[in-house]
Amino acid sequence: MSIPAFGVGTFRLQGQVAIDSVRNALDVGYRAIDTAQIYENEAEVGQAIAESGVAREDLFVTTKIWVPNTAQGKLVPSLKASLAKLRTDYVDLTLIHWPAPGNGVTVAEFMTALAEAKSQGLTRQIGISNFPIAETRAAIAAVGRDAIATNQIELSPYLQNPTLTAFLKEQGIPVTSYMTLAYGKVLQDPVIGQIAERHDATPAQVALAWALQLGYSVIPSSTKRENLASNLLAQQLRLTADDMAAIAALERNGREVSPEGLAAAWD
Repeated sequence: MSIPAFGVGTFRLQGQVAIDSVRNALDVGYRAIDTAQIYENEAEVGQAIAESGVAREDLFVTTKIWVPNTAQGKLVPSLKASLAKLRTDYVDLTLIHWPAPGNGVTVAEFMTALAEAKSQGLTRQIGISNFPIAETRAAIAAVGRDAIATNQIELSPYLQNPTLTAFLKEQGIPVTSYMTLAYGKVLQDPVIGQIAERHDATPAQVALAWALQLGYSVIPSSTKRENLASNLLAQQLRLTADDMAAIAALERNGREVSPEGLAAAWD
């Protein structure tokens, strides 16, 4: 099993907007879909998949366990509820959404519960999200590094996380980048714009290609069909060593997401 390099995200998409986005994404060629319990759109994602006509075995569906559901007795029932909303017997990947160190549930407890969900066939792979090094080490101690399919973390040209990504590479844990466009901020960056112009590409394609060339998976979202289709073309874009160096120089620790009580101490 492996993580698809390119998928569509559904963060902040609700109701008909979520249905339309996923339906359009599937229609233009996406086959990996990322959702989460806290997004409150699993039912909409499930509806869009059901109506798309795409066979379930051709899809890679990811969801994430929300903080109140991480305890040993709650995780499996919550995942079963997610499956019902998604109209599927299994998901391809289930992540712990945040380590939430103050929540009273240890990493060992929720990783063991997540491994149990996998053993029951509810999810084909398991992983983590927003885990710094210390919490990733604890997850490895609980289930082994080979069981951790990915660590999904915020990454963009403005937040490159060199210490954490180097550690994950050393451990052989694949990285999934979310917020790769930094809420659209990098799309206005003049350096990104110049690179895009040279390649006859869009700034979004450049940022996504940068992440892909570093070996990360990406899950950009959009409510516009044309942007969904355009983003997919980032897979064909090859940036030069000079382009990659110029983007590397944009690092500014520009973190966009760090909810109090959910995030652990960042590296």
